[in-house]
Amino acid sequence: MDVILANPSILWPIGFACAAITLGWVATTWMRVKNGYPLENQWGKSVYPKTDQEAVERVKLLTNENAELRAELGSVKDRLANVERIVTDDSHRLTQEIEQLRDKRAN
Repeated sequence: MDVILANPSILWPIGFACAAITLGWVATTWMRVKNGYPLENQWGKSVYPKTDQEAVERVKLLTNENAELRAELGSVKDRLANVERIVTDDSHRLTQEIEQLRDKRAN
């Protein structure tokens, strides 16, 4: 013990490392608070979860937009399947189907 206390040059790196770790933790916490991230405890759970009305509305809007985009994607897939069928079918069969549709329209 006397050796460590007698030589203060050994304590400087340890003190500097502790100060750097503490300042890093403070800076990280400050950036999280500034940017709206919830603070977490030591097990990773939110200490102050952000559940304001604006966030709830944003989730609702994004959910509705997601449902609309999925429906549109489904219709685009159907249209693409029809186009692929037309492109890959032989011309004789395609001509027959067109003529059948013309006959139905005429009746």
